[in-house]
Amino acid sequence: MNIVIPRAVFLFATALLAGACATRPLPAPATGAAGDGLAVPGFVFERDIFAFPNEIRARHPDAEDLYANYCFVLARGVRQFSQFARFDPALPRLDHDGYVERVRRIGAYPPWEAALPPDDRIVIPGYASLREFSRAEEAAVKEGLGGRFWTLVHWTNWRVTFPVTGAHQETVAREVLDELRAGRLVQLLVTNWPKPELNHTVVAFAARESARGVEFVVWDPNDPDIPGVVLFEREARRFWATRLYDTEPGAIRAFRMYYSRLL
Repeated sequence: MNIVIPRAVFLFATALLAGACATRPLPAPATGAAGDGLAVPGFVFERDIFAFPNEIRARHPDAEDLYANYCFVLARGVRQFSQFARFDPALPRLDHDGYVERVRRIGAYPPWEAALPPDDRIVIPGYASLREFSRAEEAAVKEGLGGRFWTLVHWTNWRVTFPVTGAHQETVAREVLDELRAGRLVQLLVTNWPKPELNHTVVAFAARESARGVEFVVWDPNDPDIPGVVLFEREARRFWATRLYDTEPGAIRAFRMYYSRLL
């Protein structure tokens, strides 16, 4: 029996394989003569992330109503606030339901869409930043962001079980650098499976050269206090968890998340 592969599927698979096999040298992230790296313009870690963490069940085994397993929701949410929201502390504050409605509207935008112009963005009145807003209105923000179910069963999460080549990981690192140069946050699925420690997501917002390769500075939804660091080692062509919350330093695999309708 002959198996007919639809042309669109064949072209899509071919494009994926071609990208995974790219081997041109990974460029340095430096943007200036001083080699001081690059960062998403306007993004400030101390201001532009959620004030509360995604909690870890293993650390709170007896806690009820734990805000756990929401890392994908939070990482996507930071991108959506960065692209589709603006804050105006001079405007009167809303009540709980009013803020829930605003957050839901922001979360309705697909994160892979282009950022809106400032005048077209959804306004969060009464607060100057996402950190300030989410600290004061934590319950409304969590309710507006919604549930975690569909993020946990998203088909791309199965990639954590797949082996990857060094060429594939180098392609991911190159794409992250390209996105940062274009001024966009980059969400990554990171894993050290089959070790049952890290199946998680982080958001890269800066990069800098290091002796071993390129260090990506990330916001880890588990840790709102300090940025994390994920290293891409040029020689080994692999990612390394340099500083991720509750994770031992070591080799990991990384995949981009929510950058198209399919991926």
